[in-house]
Amino acid sequence: MENWGPVLWRMLTYPPVRRALIVGCGLQMFQQLSGINTVMYYSATILQMSGVRDERLAIWLSALTALTNFLFTLLGVWLVERSGRRKLTLASILCTALSLSVLGVGFLLSAQHTPPVTLRPSDPAPPPTPPNSTCTRYGSCEPCMLDPACGFCYRENSTAVFDTSCQPANQAFTGEAAWGRCSNSSQMADGTFWAYNYCPTSYSWMVLLGLVLYLASFAPGLGPMPWTVNSEIYPLWARSTGNACSAGVNWTFNVLVSLSFLHIAQLLSYYGAFFLYSGLALLGSLFVFGCLPETKGRRLEEMEGLFEGGLCTCGASDSDEGRQVEYIRVKGSNYHLSDNDASDVE
Repeated sequence: MENWGPVLWRMLTYPPVRRALIVGCGLQMFQQLSGINTVMYYSATILQMSGVRDERLAIWLSALTALTNFLFTLLGVWLVERSGRRKLTLASILCTALSLSVLGVGFLLSAQHTPPVTLRPSDPAPPPTPPNSTCTRYGSCEPCMLDPACGFCYRENSTAVFDTSCQPANQAFTGEAAWGRCSNSSQMADGTFWAYNYCPTSYSWMVLLGLVLYLASFAPGLGPMPWTVNSEIYPLWARSTGNACSAGVNWTFNVLVSLSFLHIAQLLSYYGAFFLYSGLALLGSLFVFGCLPETKGRRLEEMEGLFEGGLCTCGASDSDEGRQVEYIRVKGSNYHLSDNDASDVE
């Protein structure tokens, strides 16, 4: 701890390392602002929000998304030395923004086709809804579902949803209404259903598709590359401190995004939350394009030179373009020479 402060001060006052620190911390920040841990922590809840009624099915579908994350992380391991860090990260974050838009569109279509409330307190449907309930203000399922005090009670057959009402939820057990026809269980014998955090919709498949595309886009690049790049761009004297700072930024935004998701969803609706994450991912793609240099094939001694220019010109450098690579035979092995070494060999 005694040396950590001076090292950090040296990093902040030495321009190349300061720029490297900004790039490393920025990558970790945009990794979290793209909503990855919201998707991983709330995947089953997101699927239920999209209209998947069976909780067990939602859990199994969330396991499918986790498997997608695992498999495409292996793809990233295979691609990292073939396509390079910069190209892989940029392609990943752009596809992540696109898949988040697919998620947002899925929730938007569900909201636009949300079932209307058909049973009111004045309707002669037994038992009558007490007129003092605030849930009776809502005219459709979407605003009713966004209110944590309310739930949606409905009946359905093979073609339509009918006999719908917005009723107060039992706060001790939100799996049923506080009173009325949905107060006994989440599914009644006569085909009556209680929906606390979702609306019946035919667009659940689109949300599942968006989740799979999101993890397939995120896992190869935006997932591992911030950690890979941070392990490469700092000089030895600043490596431990630089990685500690970037990891701290990662976990800070992890907590902020995870804690704020349900509040953002309530404030902006579910589709608004995912469109927000998509916009942040697009902003991150501009950061990657302008600030992240290619580090593939670079030696540790060359890293500092990547950040000698301005911060927004770091991304203009490329590890392979303009470099002359020569090989000489040393005791039966190929020895790789960079530009700096080649001038010393006749």
